Amino acid sequence: MFDFIIWIDGDSCPKILKDFLFRESRIKKIKICVVANRDLKIPEDDFISMIVCPNVSGAADDYIFEQCKGDDVVVTRDIVFADRLIEKGIFVMNDRGIVFTKDNIKDRLREREFNMNLSILGLNENAQSRYGQKELEKFSYIFERHISQLIVNHTFKKTGN
Repeated sequence: MFDFIIWIDGDSCPKILKDFLFRESRIKKIKICVVANRDLKIPEDDFISMIVCPNVSGAADDYIFEQCKGDDVVVTRDIVFADRLIEKGIFVMNDRGIVFTKDNIKDRLREREFNMNLSILGLNENAQSRYGQKELEKFSYIFERHISQLIVNHTFKKTGN
């Protein structure tokens, strides 16, 4: 078993992506923890768990932030939350395969603010609300690459090579 966890910010994660991550968990024997403000249907599996937080703004984010560590991976759409995680040194990506880093997070925050202002003015049609096979494929490519590297690192750490 590996010593990292895939944390899913479950309230906004598309079902097709959760299903993909659940399959990956079973295949690779990777622990996944879904955290949300409501109970979500998850498969019964030793590697998959669900944490239901109080229905208070930011409770799920705060839980993940307090629990994640080291090589853990967090999947979230929340850019403000991603910024907090990056400061903690956690690998963060969104459901579309965008990896948030110290180099790009400030631009992402500005883009978020700009889009919120457009929405307030009624000028922003959110094309990103659609999530399908194309978005899943991009996510899976980036996810697989990172997880494969974690598995290799973990394997060599265990064997001492």
